[in-house]
Amino acid sequence: MRAPRVSTCVVAILFFTFSAARSEAQQPSQAQQPQFSSFERERAIQMLETISSDIKKHYYDPKFHGLDWDARVQEAKDRVEKSTSQNAALSHIAGALDALNDSHTFFLPPSRPYVHDYGLEFQMIGDRCFVTRVRPGSDAESKGVKPGDEVLAINGFQPTRQNLWQMDYVFHTLRPQLSLRLDLRHPAGATLQVEAAAKFRELQRIKDLTGSSGAGDIWDLFRAGEDARHLRRARVEEFGDDLMILKLPQFAFSQSEVEEIIGKARKHKALIIDLRENPGGAIDTLKYLTGGVFENEVKVADRVSRKDTKPLTEKYHAHNPFVGKLVVLIDSGSASCSEIFARVVQLEKRGTILGDHSSGKVMESRHYSYSAGMGVTVFYGASITEADVIMTDGKSLENVGVTPDETLLPTAADLASGRDPVLARAAELAGVKMTPEQAGKLFPYEWPKVE
Repeated sequence: MRAPRVSTCVVAILFFTFSAARSEAQQPSQAQQPQFSSFERERAIQMLETISSDIKKHYYDPKFHGLDWDARVQEAKDRVEKSTSQNAALSHIAGALDALNDSHTFFLPPSRPYVHDYGLEFQMIGDRCFVTRVRPGSDAESKGVKPGDEVLAINGFQPTRQNLWQMDYVFHTLRPQLSLRLDLRHPAGATLQVEAAAKFRELQRIKDLTGSSGAGDIWDLFRAGEDARHLRRARVEEFGDDLMILKLPQFAFSQSEVEEIIGKARKHKALIIDLRENPGGAIDTLKYLTGGVFENEVKVADRVSRKDTKPLTEKYHAHNPFVGKLVVLIDSGSASCSEIFARVVQLEKRGTILGDHSSGKVMESRHYSYSAGMGVTVFYGASITEADVIMTDGKSLENVGVTPDETLLPTAADLASGRDPVLARAAELAGVKMTPEQAGKLFPYEWPKVE
């Protein structure tokens, strides 16, 4: 059991949030925040109470790791009562859930009436944070931000493996910003500070899904869904009968889809499964994939809930699994099911794990959806952990992660030039010659649409 704590993560989330508020206040183009009404305050308290009730019913540890949950919720209520803006009130709700120090328990605030994009992505590589991608035509690109730049600070805070996810949550979900202030160091050593403005696209507040008035809103939704599915698709590269490389963006595939993938893999001597930046997903997909690469049935882990402990085993075992050489790639963006799969392969000595240390965000959770208000309805939600996952070595991966069998990190120069030495090394282990330049061109990154 973790020691009781008034989470330093709570302090960090609130600190990031209120720093963001100060940053927004300095923007002359930003309209003044509307006054926070008593109705909105009561609605925020209702949100907190509703989520708190479900946490008390469903959270996997009824003792909340020694935290006085009722006292923590009351503290958050008191802070909401004193809040002067809706953003501050929502931040206190987020802070209450964050006190559990649980990667899969968090607040999902009401959606914003816009889509925003900062035009760049960054990631922890080892213990340093780097810009990994810059969107063409973005403000960040126009100001000289490039892949391979080391990120020394974001809005004044130094990114670490412990807090980068909090920054991402605050700046993308809880409190989207007009811009990010970045302190950077180029690979050559020069430092600079950049204010990278976000691009915003306003969304329709009311949609006509009937089509009766000739509106195309429903087709816009279909197209948006198709675009999202396209980005989530599994991508495959084949090299004769020697090697197949599977790029898996998340665990969101049916049994038939996994069987089709394994069917292709069986035609090759070696398989590389690239789980870098894969945040996890469905437990069933994890079971299908696990069953597809083992000759004999294996136990994945134990699922420990507040009621009992049950073995987590394969949902199905392939009649013709892939039995060739297996290499699995992970990095700091690999989370949840990605980490579990990699660790099973490692514990069972089924293949080689290559890359960077994974994120250590491994629990089983359920998303809860809520609504508040009549007439004008606000939709919000929460992710609540319902089980811990204990691997067959008796250990949890939460806050621990997976250490690769071979640690290999791309350098700033690799990122700047688009080289992928990790995938090239994996191909070498599989018996296929491939340069880092060739590996870097195999799966071109596809930016989500913001136009």
